[in-house]
Amino acid sequence: MKAAVLKSFGSPLVIENAPEPVLGTGEVIVEIVATRVLSYMNEVFSGMRNYALDLPIIPGPGGIGRVRAIGPDATKLAIGDWVFCDPTVRSRDDAVAPDIALQGLTAAGAGGMRLQKHFRHGSFAEQMRVPTENVKRLGQITSEEATRWCALGTLLVPYGGFLAADLQPGETVLVSGATGNFGSAAVSVALAMGAACVVTPGRNEKILADLVRRFGSRVKPVKLTGNEDDDREAMKRAAPGPIDCVFDIMPPSVSPNVVRAAIMTVRSYGRVVLMGGVGMAGGAGLELPYPWIMRNCISIHGVWMYPPDAAGRLIGLVRAGLLRLEEYETTAFDLDHANEAVEHAAANAGPFKLTVIRP
Repeated sequence: MKAAVLKSFGSPLVIENAPEPVLGTGEVIVEIVATRVLSYMNEVFSGMRNYALDLPIIPGPGGIGRVRAIGPDATKLAIGDWVFCDPTVRSRDDAVAPDIALQGLTAAGAGGMRLQKHFRHGSFAEQMRVPTENVKRLGQITSEEATRWCALGTLLVPYGGFLAADLQPGETVLVSGATGNFGSAAVSVALAMGAACVVTPGRNEKILADLVRRFGSRVKPVKLTGNEDDDREAMKRAAPGPIDCVFDIMPPSVSPNVVRAAIMTVRSYGRVVLMGGVGMAGGAGLELPYPWIMRNCISIHGVWMYPPDAAGRLIGLVRAGLLRLEEYETTAFDLDHANEAVEHAAANAGPFKLTVIRP
């Protein structure tokens, strides 16, 4: 099969013929029709992000495709089914605290690296071997629609955060990082889950206005000034009442002061979700006052990715019309132009933009 292979950090992807994946028990082979390119893939491939990758590897986290082969433990899947390949691979011998690898992207710890040695190759290829439980049926779609369905991979990240925080219909949410790619996805997911109001702080007034245009008066934009105390009060004033849940998805480059200002808007007995990158690239980490957390009974949820059943539930929100994939502006490349796709994704990293490779 044709594949894009990362052979060394700092080098371009090599487009070449690679061995087809071999089916094993507990696995499914999927013919990849479309796969998203993360906006920061260039930083992963350069080594800047220091992701745990055992090279050489076929990169690409998740994808949309059709089932090509199934093992004896699959009782619902059928050859030809349209599916989403969930890249969050979990070890099967510890249901409470499994090791995790993101297939085709990175791994967490020694256990995750052991997983990656088997489920190593991702979706920048014509075929992909996936754990059976990671193959999620989409229902009938067309090949053209597969491009837009790649947005699931982005939307699932904030969905996992809101599930961890037990977001309820009618609650008020604040999204810290709302003007970014994952942050804007968090706005749409929170509204799809029934949030009454989403406060969207940011510096880019054009993007803030676009969020209101897309989603209406339930979105309450706040222009940040950089003054921590002033910004915190402005965010509180923008909400129609107490803020029940704060979701942070700020990138590593952002000052912890900006993140803290947003987090400390949450009400007593409120919930905070941390899914961003503050401190991951060095520098100061996030500091929160112990007395404030304790006396206000604040719940803080550190969340990486999402639970195993999240993809199926999110697909249900899309099918119900509550979550619109049509919000995404998509640009597609063929596999021969994978390096150009990586460059395009980095240059077009804004809200509701999606770069896709179609093998």
